[in-house]
Amino acid sequence: MIEKNLAPPDSAAAVANVTDIRTRRGKLVSSVITLAHGGGGKAMRDLIDDVFIDAFSNPALNTLEDQARFQLSDLAKLGDRLAMTTDSYVIDPIFFPGGDIGKLAICGTVNDLAVGGATPLYLTCAMIIEEGMQVDTLRQIVKSMADTAREAGVTIVTGDTKVVGRGSCDKIFINTAGIGVIHQDYKLGAHQAQAGDHILVNGFLGDHGAAILNARGDMHLTSPIESDCAPLHDLIQTLLKAAPHTRFIRDATRGGIASVLNEIADASKCAIEIHETKTPLRQEVKGFCEILGLDPLYLANEGKLVAVVPAEETDAALTAMRGHALGKDAADIGTVLHDGRPGRVHMQTLFGGKRIVDMLVGEQLPRIC
Repeated sequence: MIEKNLAPPDSAAAVANVTDIRTRRGKLVSSVITLAHGGGGKAMRDLIDDVFIDAFSNPALNTLEDQARFQLSDLAKLGDRLAMTTDSYVIDPIFFPGGDIGKLAICGTVNDLAVGGATPLYLTCAMIIEEGMQVDTLRQIVKSMADTAREAGVTIVTGDTKVVGRGSCDKIFINTAGIGVIHQDYKLGAHQAQAGDHILVNGFLGDHGAAILNARGDMHLTSPIESDCAPLHDLIQTLLKAAPHTRFIRDATRGGIASVLNEIADASKCAIEIHETKTPLRQEVKGFCEILGLDPLYLANEGKLVAVVPAEETDAALTAMRGHALGKDAADIGTVLHDGRPGRVHMQTLFGGKRIVDMLVGEQLPRIC
């Protein structure tokens, strides 16, 4: 078991010795975003000062250089490998039960780092904003990003702003990149699954996909379905301390757990069996999928992970996950088989039969993220 402290370094100490060289900050006078706010002049500077710097302020960001700078010695204290990821976020609606596009952007990038065993440290934020967006709406999104970053223990250290004409994008697009450090004892990979390993998830599946589709109002359903959007870094560290020989972890976003399981089976050249009776689904999500003819195994999640854990560490892993707020409904849903067709995933159904769980072909839903 790893006993070393994996907490990220204090951001003020981890960045180079910098000071905030801007003694006077601009203030926005417009209530809506205009093309001038992306033009590189005073209007853009005022937007950056009044919205982004006000919310994200930290020593690395406040210099407003074209790059953030770090002390490599501080990063090396946390591990021997650098992890980097990037993702773009497009969603309709931009505010939904359980979150918004800003929270989604931070959680998605933090989780992409954390599932590789990395301690997430620094994020970038690039925004493409549609002309005409209300400044108060942008402030709400940026505040959500700042609050979520603080919760996840990461710092937004550099960014970019573009404004496009009306109709050129869907309100706002966000791109984030993230940097983290992987401890030398963590070596995770989809190719490492072995016969006898168990497949674990940390709770109810499909909540995010169902919440987004329901939030669009097309179905006029009254069932309260909230997105599971959450940063998983702390849960993952808890899991890895309890089960240090965990083979692989992945957050089950677009394509749901079905896509993740097929990636594991393909990379490890193994067969995987899961059980319908053990797969945690809310009754509301089940009913939602039955009405629309959807398969919840393919619904997107933004706060759920799939972990492949050796049999001898499964009980410890489940106990640890269930002791965490984001894993209290964790479940052992299946195993890696000793036999079976390599690359195939199937489910034991409620009725005692089997059905193949294949990789999603095309789109089950309209694009949601």
